[in-house]
Amino acid sequence: MIKYNLSQIDSISKKVLINLSKPDCILLFGELGSGKTTFARSLIHQLQKKNKISKTDVLSPTYNILYEYEMRSLKVMHYDLYRIKKKEELKQLGIFEEHRNIIRIIEWPEKMKKNIKNRLEITFYYLTESQSRKIKIKGFGKWKKFKLNAI
Repeated sequence: MIKYNLSQIDSISKKVLINLSKPDCILLFGELGSGKTTFARSLIHQLQKKNKISKTDVLSPTYNILYEYEMRSLKVMHYDLYRIKKKEELKQLGIFEEHRNIIRIIEWPEKMKKNIKNRLEITFYYLTESQSRKIKIKGFGKWKKFKLNAI
């Protein structure tokens, strides 16, 4: 685990972006307020900048469950599964369909029972007693060797 603060989220997302390609999946774990949406917002803004797209508002999809962001030949699907109650709802979202031109960012992925092959799992921790934050990253498939040694 690596200690970080919210001002370092852009640095973390830039390091992830270097290795990001379609059809990757970023799974964001952590309690409410731990930094999941802040990270997703930063990564989407980094992708917009890379694709020379004007920065747009990146909201938490907690109530909508999904926001889509078009970027030339790429689409980012930002899911928040917090409110999902039944696995049938996941099927309707199309999370597990094969998409060549889509990057998926999924908050609250513990609601899924199925794993995606090429995925980066990021867990955010907010330690109330010390008011500090930590992050843990684990990669699978093409992400297996990804390391975030320092911020």
